[in-house]
Amino acid sequence: MNIRKISVISLFIALAVVGASIKIPAIVASVALDMVPALTAGAILGGIPGALVAFFGHLISALIGGMPLGPFHFLIAVEMALLVWLFALIYSKGKRVLASILFVIGNTFVSPLPFLFIMGAGFYIGMVPSLLIGAVLNTVLALLLTPRLVSVLFHKEALK
Repeated sequence: MNIRKISVISLFIALAVVGASIKIPAIVASVALDMVPALTAGAILGGIPGALVAFFGHLISALIGGMPLGPFHFLIAVEMALLVWLFALIYSKGKRVLASILFVIGNTFVSPLPFLFIMGAGFYIGMVPSLLIGAVLNTVLALLLTPRLVSVLFHKEALK
């Protein structure tokens, strides 16, 4: 990994901090726009850099929100990293719509499943609407920004 790629990953993590500050009303204060940079990094740089941005992005979002679920946020961060990695894998094969749909479904219905058993059906049902709104917003914004950032990051003059 070269210095340029590390710098770009760091930039995306910094953007995740900004996104983590933009909260979506929910039962838990960690639902935010922190996945926009992660999805964009996954689409541009690949699955592992995107997963790193997602992992740290969620932890930062949870910290800003007061870590309402305590150590469970580490589980959520791993889930987000896996979802972004899967998104990047499918996105790189040219199946952008499928990647987006799977991310939204995974983020909305699959990732909170452990909490169905830990905290009960009320918590799960209460989280689904805000997770759906957050996942759709994150995905749509990432899909809109990615082509523009590719032209900026990989412009011939930027490589010098």
